[in-house]
Parts: sequence; structure tokens; C-alpha cells
Amino acid sequence: MMVFTGNANPDLARRVVRQLHIPLGDISVGKFSDGEITAEINENVRGKDVFIIQPTCAPTNDNLMELVVMADAFRRSSATRITAVIPYFGYARQDRRPRSARVAISAKVVADMLTVVGIDRVLTVDLHADQIQGFFDIPVDNIYGSPVLVDDIEDQRFENLMIVSPDIGGVVRARAVAKSLGVDLGIIDKRREKANHSEVMHIIGDVEGRTCILVDDMVDTAGTLCHAAKALKEHGAAKVFAYCTHPVLSGRAIENIENSVLDELVVTNTIPLSAAAQACDRIRQLDIAPVVAEAVRRISNEESISAMFR
Repeated sequence: MMVFTGNANPDLARRVVRQLHIPLGDISVGKFSDGEITAEINENVRGKDVFIIQPTCAPTNDNLMELVVMADAFRRSSATRITAVIPYFGYARQDRRPRSARVAISAKVVADMLTVVGIDRVLTVDLHADQIQGFFDIPVDNIYGSPVLVDDIEDQRFENLMIVSPDIGGVVRARAVAKSLGVDLGIIDKRREKANHSEVMHIIGDVEGRTCILVDDMVDTAGTLCHAAKALKEHGAAKVFAYCTHPVLSGRAIENIENSVLDELVVTNTIPLSAAAQACDRIRQLDIAPVVAEAVRRISNEESISAMFR
């Protein structure tokens, strides 16, 4: 087994190899003067089981192209098997044509790119939509960040706890966390009562005096989470925390969080935090490297991945 990384999240890659007790592979990934991506492997990989750790976070297109070019380099260098470890899978939000709109299904486009370039297997963390696994013609293992989040929630020893899904689409995820913790589940149902009127947040469940934890797979601009936190506080919640696997944190996310009533946002390191996010005292980051490393070890040893979450 050999593990390599591009420029997307080298810190996570270093943490993973530390868990595996192996060195990080030697590869040079850079750009020509015109911005073209280049990759050169600096050691022998012939006959090796290669893992490339590369989330396709911002800059999304550069990081995706790095992954594709690296995979091609390993294939041409006769690696036996290439596994793309994509902790955060970018383009996952474009997975269908709503109302037959004239749009691309870019999640399928990316799946085709990764397959054609010679990648044998993909390992992801908390895919935004499970059906994306079906876009690939190669095996896809989607592991979960929830064990890391649940362990931290238990360590915090919150009182009068309730898990809340910020929307209907996240109910399955939130229910699984609530079941693991043995606590109640709340749901926020966003509805637009009339045309040209703003959405109203209907809260399903009694949050009066509760410590509420919003659970989601990603936090992007943080608008939904901040509005949800406000609604929960207005309905009597004592405290509101948010636990999300992927800290996308684009646009005005940091400003939104700092100006919100959200007590704390807890994320993992599938995506590296920007300097602004690191400076925000309401954001705390957990390490998902042990979970990723265990999945990598199991894939290399042909062991069950699903057994990790039973």
C-alpha cells in the first residue's frame, strides 16, 4: 500500500499515513506558467496498491484536475490498483435535472472522468446524495463522518439534548445520529406559505429549554443553519449547536456565523479551514483521519467496509 496526496488537503493525508504507520508517497504536483496541471511521481509504484487522497473542494476545478492527472500518472507507471480517496466530493449537488431543466448532471460527468482515467475504486465521506454511487461503473465506498461527530457530542455531555434536522432532506441522517445517542429528534420544515413571501420555518418537536444540535452533511454559506438556529432560539431552545461533516464555508459563511445566534459550529477536516474560519472562535474542527485510515486499510486488505458502521 502506498498513499499519495495532491495540494487539496495534504494535512489530512499526513494524518492518515500517521495512523497507518507508513510514509507519505513522493509526488510533485504543480502548474506550468499558463496554469496547466502537472504531476510527476518521484518513486517506483509498479505493482503497488495506490491511494490518492484528494478532496475536490475549492478551488474545485484545480483539485479535480490534479486528481485526474495524478491518476493517469499512476496508471501509466503500472500501479496495480488506484483508489481515489475523495473525502469531500465536489459537484455532488448537481445530480439530477429538476423539472427537466436544460442543465448538466455534472456529478455523472465527474464520475465518468474518474472512471475513464483509470481509477479502480473511489472512497468518499458523506456523499451529498447516495445515488451518486450509481453514476460510477467502478466500486464506490461511501463512509460516514457520524461516528466522529457522535463521539464528540458524547464527550461534551450536553444536558436535555435534542438532535434537529435543518430540513426534510436531512431527516435520515439526523435520525441515525439521534438513535446512536438515544435522544429525541426534531425537524425543521421550511415552507413558503404564499407566493412572493419568505419561507417560514415550522419546527416539529418541542425544543423549549432543550440543547439543540443541528446535523447536516455540509455547511456552505451557513444561511440555512443560521436561520434554523434563530428559529430554534425563538421557540425556546436554550442552546443551538451545529455538527456538519464538510466545512465548505463559501461566500459570506464566516460573517453569517459570527452574526448568528449559533453557539458553535463543529466540522471535520475533510476540507481544510481557511484562515478566516480558523480565526472564528465559533468554529471547531474534528479529525476524521482515523476513520479514513481504517477504511483505506480495509480496502487494501480486502476487508469489509460496512462492518465499520455496524
